[in-house]
Amino acid sequence: MSTEYTLKVNGQTYVVQISEGADAAANTAPAAAPAAAPAGDAETVAAPLAGNIWKIHAKIGQMVKEGETLLILEAMKMETEIKAARDGKVESLAVSEGDAVQVGDALLALA
Repeated sequence: MSTEYTLKVNGQTYVVQISEGADAAANTAPAAAPAAAPAGDAETVAAPLAGNIWKIHAKIGQMVKEGETLLILEAMKMETEIKAARDGKVESLAVSEGDAVQVGDALLALA
């Protein structure tokens, strides 16, 4: 017998099933090393899905406005614009055009 749960993470919905008597700890993949914390009060912008960095619009030191496109991530022939969640200054870039990224990978730091 298993129980089904629906989880929502960063706007993405996932359905998981947990079997009765299953040892979840034994089936858990090791956690990835956390991205280096940005200096000061900078906030890391993370990849919402796995894909390739297609185009970087932001430059280090650039002031950006909330909603401004920072970069474009290509996954499965679809382009996803990664936008600034708030006004700020691009403190660092953790990726280059053409890089492959996984969910949660650091893309840039916004101070």
